[in-house]
Amino acid sequence: MEDKFASLNLNEEEEAILQTPPFPIPEKEEGGFRLVGYFLAASVIHFSVMKSTTAKLWHPVRGVRILDLGERRFLFQFFHSMDMERVLKGSP
Repeated sequence: MEDKFASLNLNEEEEAILQTPPFPIPEKEEGGFRLVGYFLAASVIHFSVMKSTTAKLWHPVRGVRILDLGERRFLFQFFHSMDMERVLKGSP
């Protein structure tokens, strides 16, 4: 797998900074730790399937709330810092 990724290169068009329009984020709730994620897959992302699969893979201690922000962007709200840190360190 590393060999496949090693041969990837960015072209000039891909190096440009991606500007996205602002999107609404719900008011901060006490104890919320948030990440915004974007799926790079070319296929359609079925929100309900992604939501249940992601929650099962991550096994968050206090749960995760996932909101669809549109344009394949999602807000992941964790309710314990350990859950968010585990995801940031490379959990699936």
